[in-house]
Amino acid sequence: MSGDEAVPLIRLRGVTKTYGEGAIAFQALKGIDLDITAGEFVAIMGPSGSGKSTAMNLLGCLDTPSAGEYLFDGIHVERLGRDPRARLRRRHLGFVFQGFNLLARTSALENVELPLLYRGDAKAARHEAARAALAQVGLTGWEGHTPAELSGGQQQRVAIARAIVTRPTVLLADEPTGNLDSARSMEIMELLKALNEDHGITVLMVTHEPDMAAFAARIVHFRDGLIERDEWLRRPAPAEATTC
Repeated sequence: MSGDEAVPLIRLRGVTKTYGEGAIAFQALKGIDLDITAGEFVAIMGPSGSGKSTAMNLLGCLDTPSAGEYLFDGIHVERLGRDPRARLRRRHLGFVFQGFNLLARTSALENVELPLLYRGDAKAARHEAARAALAQVGLTGWEGHTPAELSGGQQQRVAIARAIVTRPTVLLADEPTGNLDSARSMEIMELLKALNEDHGITVLMVTHEPDMAAFAARIVHFRDGLIERDEWLRRPAPAEATTC
């Protein structure tokens, strides 16, 4: 391999996903190939039933392919059992959902701490990391507020802080602006863009809104279980040659 050839962080080869058996079998993915390099911001689009959500579940290690290969940083995810797959998910992936999924009677700080609590981190370390993550999303001073005391945009910021508190390699966002008005949607997209550009987090986002997808550098279009089109909006600058 040449020195200037980037090795994909994520590589799918011939990936299929079939639900059910026999006459009721439904093939949600029909053999897709996809490479994603570390540091990319990729939007995934497609009509209902196109396979985009199934692909996102596979990429997030929430499901496994029926056939084909899924390599994450060189690891064959399709060969992993449930527990090793869960460890990979906890160590490398953060998730943001349309519905925020915050605990209602729990403070912003405590919501953000949850992944660290599950991981077994000490209380002082959890507090410090959660405060830092909330500051990173612009919520310093809101640590003690419950979701009911926060706007929709602020709730999604808490959800993003919870997703990044473990310092994930990849942030997977499923319709992250679906429950927000236009102004709050733009704020959230600017935040995701900053996390990608300033902190190097790879962002994979499912969206049906073209104006939200325009924040990404690349859009992968799904249709009928296949990748219909892979569109670059802004290609990364070529790596400069270095001398030893």
